[in-house]
Amino acid sequence: MPVLVITGGARGIGRAVILGAAERGWDIAFSYVSNDAAAEATAEAALALGVRCEFLKGDVRDEAHLAALFDLGESLGPVTKCVVNAGIVGPVMPLAEMDAARIARVIDVNVTGALLTAREAARRMPVAKGGPGGSIVLLSSAAARLGGAFNFTEYAASKGAMDTLTRGLALELAPSVRVNAVRPGIIDTEIHADAGLADRARTQGPDQPLGRAGTAEETANAILWLLSDEASYVTGTHVDVAGGR
Repeated sequence: MPVLVITGGARGIGRAVILGAAERGWDIAFSYVSNDAAAEATAEAALALGVRCEFLKGDVRDEAHLAALFDLGESLGPVTKCVVNAGIVGPVMPLAEMDAARIARVIDVNVTGALLTAREAARRMPVAKGGPGGSIVLLSSAAARLGGAFNFTEYAASKGAMDTLTRGLALELAPSVRVNAVRPGIIDTEIHADAGLADRARTQGPDQPLGRAGTAEETANAILWLLSDEASYVTGTHVDVAGGR
């Protein structure tokens, strides 16, 4: 039975990935940072689909937490799938108005946290290190291409780092582990409320080339495909799920 480890699994795209994985019969270990009720609900929904699902509360900047998360996944079986999903965004403002603490927090969670998560996977998954091989997917963003001007340029910069990490790690871990990224556009999840734009998906969705915002499930479908053997000759690349944006 395949085992998936994913960070940031309590809600949004992470939750959609977990439920899609459960529908495919994969066992899951996920982490979350604060929303206990959402984490419990996600786990219950996965368990109802007939798979094993364990979860662990903690911060992706904490090396001990990440080691414990992968240990939890390995208690279910060989971890062959990993999604580096945890990330944050701050209130909308141009870079000139951001203080150093806000910039540092976004970069620390989105970049350092992702690097540490990817490092833990890189230590455990490659066949050369005694692992089972498999696939890693990192969550980037269309903002990495578009820049996030006037809204969240530091977030966009953090996601640009994910694009670079994807390419570098794919080369380091080939041939036994594939590494790819998904770059969502405007997706209807709770993250917009974190930026102070709770209605962003509704108001800006109609302006997208496809005429609407995307869904967490549509984003998850791309991630699940990259994790699967159907994408067996795909590595070091970025898949945009941005409705043509």
